[in-house]
This record gives sequence, C-alpha cells and structure tokens, in this order.
Amino acid sequence: MAAVTRRQIRWRSAVLVVIGICVAAVILRKAFFPAKPANVDPDAAVISTVDPPESKMEVDSLPNEATPASPHALDELLQAAYKAREALKDVQDYSAVFDKREQVGRKLVATKMNLKVRVEPFSVYLKFVEPKAVAGRQVVYVKGSNSNNLLVQEAGYKSILGIQPLLPTGSLAMADNRHPVTMIGLEKMVDLVITQWEADRAHADVSTRVEPDAKLPAGEACTIYESIVPTPRDKVQFHITRLWIDQQTHLAVRVEQLGFPRPGETNTPALEDYTYSKIRTNVGLNDIDFDAKKAFQP
Repeated sequence: MAAVTRRQIRWRSAVLVVIGICVAAVILRKAFFPAKPANVDPDAAVISTVDPPESKMEVDSLPNEATPASPHALDELLQAAYKAREALKDVQDYSAVFDKREQVGRKLVATKMNLKVRVEPFSVYLKFVEPKAVAGRQVVYVKGSNSNNLLVQEAGYKSILGIQPLLPTGSLAMADNRHPVTMIGLEKMVDLVITQWEADRAHADVSTRVEPDAKLPAGEACTIYESIVPTPRDKVQFHITRLWIDQQTHLAVRVEQLGFPRPGETNTPALEDYTYSKIRTNVGLNDIDFDAKKAFQP
C-alpha cells in the first residue's frame, strides 16, 4: 500500500473538521430552536391538552337541565289551576251549596245539596234540596269509619227504613251518579282537571280561551279557563273543559265538561257540571257534623 502523503492527511483533517462543525450546528439548532408541527393552530394545541370525558355515552346521558319544556297553550290554564290548588292548603273544612248536573246513561240528572266537607279525616255530609223526589235525603261518609260505607237516611215515608249503609261504588249508591261520594269536594275537582290538562298537553292542537268576567248563578265573580280538544282521540273523554276560579278566594269553584258532538250533529253534550257556591271555609266542623245519629236532621 502506498504511503500517505502529507497533502492527503491535511485534506482528510479538513473534511473531518467540516463534518464536526455541521454535526455541532444541527445539535445546537435542535436544542435552542425545536421544530413546530406543520399547520397546527396554537389555540387548538391548548384545547387538546384538556382531558376528554371518559366516554361519549357518559356525556350524552347527562340531563340537560337548562333546556326548558316547550311552551303550550295549556300552560296558562295549568298555572291558574295550580294556584287554585295552592289556595286550598290552609282550608281544613268548608260548607257550600253543591249543584251537580251529570249525564248518567241517557238521562241528565240534576241535584242540589247542602254540603259539608272536612279534609282530615276526609268526611262528607250531604242534604239533598232538589229535586223534590229526593229532597231531605241525608248522606254521611267518613273515610276509615262505618266500614268505609255511606250512611244514608231517606226522607218522607222512606225514612222508616232508618239509616242504611251503602257501598260507595255499589249499584244503589251509583244509580244516578257518574262518580262516587268519595270523589266529591273542591280538592278532588281541581286535581282531576290538573291531571286532565297535564295529559292534554301532549297534544299540540289543543286551544284555550280565558273569560275574565263571568259570574256563578249565586253571584260570585269568576274567571273561566277553557280548553278545547278539536277531535276525538284515544283516552280523551271531553271536547271542552271549563274551570271556574273565584276571583276573590282564588278557589276553583266550578267545572264543566262537554263531550264531542255525535256524528252528523254540532251540539256538544254537557256530561258533567259541578258547582260549589256560597262557600264558607274553616267553619270548625267536628265529629258531630259527620255522626249520622247526631247529624241527621228530621
């Protein structure tokens, strides 16, 4: 092998020096000027450092409490009914004149009664005023007493039968009634309307009307809240519902329920009409008022 000349040694040394300088430059560049990813938004890089939720299912399953229910025409009526229900919270008992008109089978049955109601235990006293055929009949019901039966005292010659216990939902007690005595009273009336309107709220085509200047036959100033279901449908019994609310006491005092017109007809049959007038609240009713032997008057 030929001997290496001094010139070759100097050339090789120069090459090694140049390579060493280049390597050092690359190392220094990486140390002080790190490379940035191409086309990366700095703000997006910050966002990406936030820990993601454990799973999409967990995020989707969280309730959206900030999203309100869609408004409905019945909302105004429901708010009025809720306030009427709230107005009963301090009522322990009351007396009233109770007018009832009901479609029972194919006949319209109308009765007027003097009424006493105690909230706890739920107690009812009725004395029939009209029609003449039943005038003088008296009825008592006290929840949890008398084997949960009605106690009935007929008037006139039938009074010789004495006090008769009747099952509230039995055929004799229900002969001229759509609802049993156990469903009587201001509280149960407004609760039934609230339940009905909450269910009707599922239908977008229900319309409403408010009449601010109405009066009961006895003279109480009321506001009428009316709902109209335009066409028959499953589980909807009433075409028109009117809830009357006393402007002074804010109590719901009357409800009218009208049925759908029959095919080929335009009239809306009155199915239920319950009116409580001359109401006196917290009159101090006690056990004697609902004791048949003491309460029933000759």
